[in-house]
Amino acid sequence: MRPFVFVSLILLAILNACTATTIRAPAAPAAPPSRMVQTDDLATVVDAALDFADTLGTDAVLVVFDIDNTLLAMEQDLGSDQWWEWQRDLEKTAPCAPERVAEPLAVQGALYYASAMRPTQDDAAAQLGRLQQAGLRTLALTSRGPGFRLQTFRELRRHGFDFGSHTIGPDGGYPDDFLPPSGIRDARLEDGVFLTAGQHKGDMLADLLELTDTPEPAVIVMADDKEKNLQHVLDRFAGTGVSIQAYRYGREDATVEAFDPAEAARQWESVNDALRRLQEVFGPDHLELPASDLPPGCPAPAG
Repeated sequence: MRPFVFVSLILLAILNACTATTIRAPAAPAAPPSRMVQTDDLATVVDAALDFADTLGTDAVLVVFDIDNTLLAMEQDLGSDQWWEWQRDLEKTAPCAPERVAEPLAVQGALYYASAMRPTQDDAAAQLGRLQQAGLRTLALTSRGPGFRLQTFRELRRHGFDFGSHTIGPDGGYPDDFLPPSGIRDARLEDGVFLTAGQHKGDMLADLLELTDTPEPAVIVMADDKEKNLQHVLDRFAGTGVSIQAYRYGREDATVEAFDPAEAARQWESVNDALRRLQEVFGPDHLELPASDLPPGCPAPAG
């Protein structure tokens, strides 16, 4: 065989082998392992979510925010999240203490109605807007109950937070309160805000994804000031293939640590009669304070 014919046959065999080789598409990017980290800036949360969206696609990422002490905070100790925790602790440790209010939930609702709130950081609403402008879905997941919806939306909207345009579930949410499959109390989904009435946030989030027929995201980015809530979400989605990127938001930590129970009690004493007068004149639609200031089963103070 002539040399040039032999070389030609070899080249032809090489070309055929290359043509027959399967060209494999690059593997899809993998979601990162779940984790919990600390931050004092919502921009850190948003930057991470946008990075995940660039890598995995916007539909693969859901961004979840708590409200109290994460997006908004009370202007004073009275009615704040830390005030609520103090009242819950008194219920367990000193149920008849003079500082304990008769029905903390009813009082909390009245205080939400009467008090203004402030953003935890000046650009908080703008950070939410960055996500929505990029096409990411967002959700507010709050421990507030449906009974506080009007006060909640008033303050969210007053400060420029709008979760309704880029979220999960039907437009506007559901018209009525409902009992989640894992719940023991009614919850409500309205305009991208999920009011869960103090229930397990991991269970509530999983229930909502199922109820709204939302495919499980590759990544859920969540910001909350309470480590317990974030851990509940991490635990609930462990082993599901969903990556939970949990951000323990600490911007309000100094305010929480500076909470003054005595000052909060003085503030309540100074507004209690005024709120009751408003309820007497305008009715109980927004104010449903208990008839007595004494917690159930507690004796009246001597003298």
